[in-house]
Amino acid sequence: MPTVTTSDGVEIFYKDWGSGQPIVFSHGWPLSADDWDTQMLFFVQHGFRVIAHDRRGHGRSSQVGDGHDMDHYADDLATVTEHLDLRDAVHVGHSTGGGEVVHYIARHGESRVAKAAILSAVPPIMVRTEANPGGLPLSVFDDLQAQLLANRSVFYRDLAAGPFYGFNRDGVEPSEAIIENWWRQGMMGGAKAHYDGVVAFSQTDFTADLEKITVPVLVMHGEDDQIVPYEDSAPLSAKLLPNGTLKTYAGFPHGMPTTHADTINADLLAFIRS
Repeated sequence: MPTVTTSDGVEIFYKDWGSGQPIVFSHGWPLSADDWDTQMLFFVQHGFRVIAHDRRGHGRSSQVGDGHDMDHYADDLATVTEHLDLRDAVHVGHSTGGGEVVHYIARHGESRVAKAAILSAVPPIMVRTEANPGGLPLSVFDDLQAQLLANRSVFYRDLAAGPFYGFNRDGVEPSEAIIENWWRQGMMGGAKAHYDGVVAFSQTDFTADLEKITVPVLVMHGEDDQIVPYEDSAPLSAKLLPNGTLKTYAGFPHGMPTTHADTINADLLAFIRS
């Protein structure tokens, strides 16, 4: 398997297909690069080079016990881009991966970056604070960790079968294959990484990062996102970004890159080519 080793000895697995302008995909919690398979196949067929890595502790990367924070996530992404010498890259991040992309660009600069897109993403900050009164209470994230501790397999199954893809909404037909694939990816990763990752995606404040980014960024978010509520995420991120564009999808769930791949892929392609 293709891997690169970080400065602190963590092996990061990645996929690298095709040639042309690179598109780099950063996945959500607690998944893996496999969550981008539909997008990667689409874009490689449209003449792009596509790259996706498994975040440390996730998928096929090392299941280390520490470093599960946005600084390490961003630095690991930088290690991948430097190892592959990617230039003029478009970075696409979903959910936690959206935070990873934002932090990577702000922390490591824009010399290798052409554009970015963040989908159903966690910035500016998820948890409720004095500066972010519209955020979710800390108890919501404490409960996620408690469910993970109690029975990770059951918790992941319920999350995929319910709010992640909107399968708990009236009139929505659940897809057993999508649910099983989500569960499979989650269970591939390490429990410690996933437990710590809840703090990373919920309590990291990306406000300063967003304000620092000058490349074009497309902010894509579904209005029926039950994981990262729309009103306290996408519109705020788009306003903070100097060159941000907001694209909103009525009724789309958190996992819209999977449930509405045709729409998302077409909009991403139009943005990249614009």
